[in-house]
Amino acid sequence: MNWNAKWIKPSTSPVEVASVFFKDFQLKSSVAKATLAVTALGVYEAILNDTRVGEFILAPGWTTYEKRLQYQTYDVTDLLASDNKLFVTVGKGWYRSRLAGWTESCPQERLMKNPCGLLLEMTIEYEDGSVETVVSDESWTCAESQVRFSELYDGEIYDATYEPVFNIPAECFDGPWHTLIPQEGEEVHEQDRLTAVKMFVTPKGETVIDFGQNMTGYVETVLDGKAGDILDLSFAEVMDADGNFYTENYRSAKAIHRYICRDGKQTYKPKLTFWGFRYIRLNEFPGGIDKVTPEAFTAIVLHSEMKRIGYLESSNPKLNQLFKNVVWGQKGNFVDVPTDCPQRDERLGWTGDAQMFIRTACLNYDCEKFFTKWLGDLAADQYENGYVGHVVPDVLPKEFSSTAWGDAATVCPWQLYQAYGNKAILEKQFASMKKWVDYMGAVTTTPYLWTGGTEHYGDWVGLDAPAFKLSCWDLRNNEISGDYIPDDDAPTGSYKGATKDDFIASAFYAYSTSLVIKAGKVLGEDVSEYETLYTKIVETFREHFPTYDTQTACVLALHFGLTTDSQGTADLLVKKIEECGGHLETGFVGTPYLLHVLGNHGYMDLAYTLLLREEYPSWLYPVTKGATTIWEHWDGLKPDGSFWSSDMNSFNHYAYGSVADWVYSVAAGIN
Repeated sequence: MNWNAKWIKPSTSPVEVASVFFKDFQLKSSVAKATLAVTALGVYEAILNDTRVGEFILAPGWTTYEKRLQYQTYDVTDLLASDNKLFVTVGKGWYRSRLAGWTESCPQERLMKNPCGLLLEMTIEYEDGSVETVVSDESWTCAESQVRFSELYDGEIYDATYEPVFNIPAECFDGPWHTLIPQEGEEVHEQDRLTAVKMFVTPKGETVIDFGQNMTGYVETVLDGKAGDILDLSFAEVMDADGNFYTENYRSAKAIHRYICRDGKQTYKPKLTFWGFRYIRLNEFPGGIDKVTPEAFTAIVLHSEMKRIGYLESSNPKLNQLFKNVVWGQKGNFVDVPTDCPQRDERLGWTGDAQMFIRTACLNYDCEKFFTKWLGDLAADQYENGYVGHVVPDVLPKEFSSTAWGDAATVCPWQLYQAYGNKAILEKQFASMKKWVDYMGAVTTTPYLWTGGTEHYGDWVGLDAPAFKLSCWDLRNNEISGDYIPDDDAPTGSYKGATKDDFIASAFYAYSTSLVIKAGKVLGEDVSEYETLYTKIVETFREHFPTYDTQTACVLALHFGLTTDSQGTADLLVKKIEECGGHLETGFVGTPYLLHVLGNHGYMDLAYTLLLREEYPSWLYPVTKGATTIWEHWDGLKPDGSFWSSDMNSFNHYAYGSVADWVYSVAAGIN
């Protein structure tokens, strides 16, 4: 698009208050068509003649902003009148909020220093053939909006009594131009509307409303108040063992929801942020909390506009609930970017979680457009040497990549191709796929393996390692191994399973190389160099790792075709399952493939037994504890009602939902 508009910002603006931009204009004659193109440094809501423009919540979405910034185009023909008033409110959103609550983020700190910026151009085509444009420039005025505070993690404060005064001149500035791209991903829309299923008072005397479903979005409230009355809510995913409202696992995310009323009946829902929650606590309500009725509240679900294509129902009610939990976990974490969780001070596009879940995601929903946009950001964030960050957009740059996380560069494009048969995604990502494989070969200390010189997340939150607690230094610097501190009071299991980093890294080196070969053959590329490399990796792996000491090691050796004795390795896996009491011990890396390798090697009954097991640890254990989404930990909520931990314990974390791939493709036979 050739822009005639200019980037504008308020000449003065407070740090926390969202700014609103204003322009009025008149039409010359009858309009044939009018199109509005707009983007912002933040998230925006455009109102033309008292009507919201479009359904995109949190536009322009989240991309790796220093390289890719989407703009949206809307048909606004039917919204125009003779005299027109256009308002655009811009909040911090992903662009200017803190996005790594537990560690420093140099990339995000750079973005946070940018101003509240708007770029807008309306093209008006008249019936007489003439064309006029309304553009963002110094003729606009600005004001502090009624959104007095808005951030992604810390929530929103809205003052309906505040009257914006448009006395702040708009100022042109040199905003980003080379990064602008048309809308590429799916828009985030309001989806389901959930009514309260229960209102109750906790042992502490707090009034709580339960929507019956852990979800991502916000609350709409209908109330009758006086000017200055306050609605104040807090959010939680679960109640604690005593039945009280529990928020420790939100960590530093303040999750504020505060509305200052005007006079009369009114309806409010937040504009520029969202929360992950099932429960709300009423801290303050117009007329007093004793006047509250649950009918006043509606939870509005947000997620990217994907078409549901996969459904599954069985004769087992708990399995059906598990499947619902998988779908709701996907809904809650597919808000423009495949995030790990939607509630705490994180909500980042973790690459490992995405590659583990992508096959299941594509069986549940048509995710081609969603992931194509995200992989565009992965490629844009990828370093020249092939490094892929832990998260995309990459707000956590480090000197190392982690195995099974960086492999999203190869796994995700291949799975998209497998799901939809469109080789365009392979064409777009093939260079990125090769760069990732080349990176592993360049940083290793052992030719044809990936060893040494780095840290990995390994078999994240696997159950087969001693209990440890991360030190403050580790958390602050985002390190995940090395300086662990043994702690008798630490949670069961570990932040990281027992499977050796070098083993997992070398196994994924082989796997990613094989995917480059497959993709290259689809595209007609010469991949002979990678075929030779793959042969040497497999040979070296077999020499270097002749035995397997964990469930995950057996699983990877089998699923990636690295063992010389497939049946013997499968028998060993079964032995390890039996030795620990007949349950899984796998973490993020081993779990997605566990049932596949058991079923493929004559242990289908055991695969079904593990799937349908209800005791901890298992997929159905959270269901027996009332879960409505997938948990981050097998024992996020223990049998006695206590919690695994407070520092890293999400109850909406989709990775273990990857089991639905097996249910679809093996149990139901859908591939």
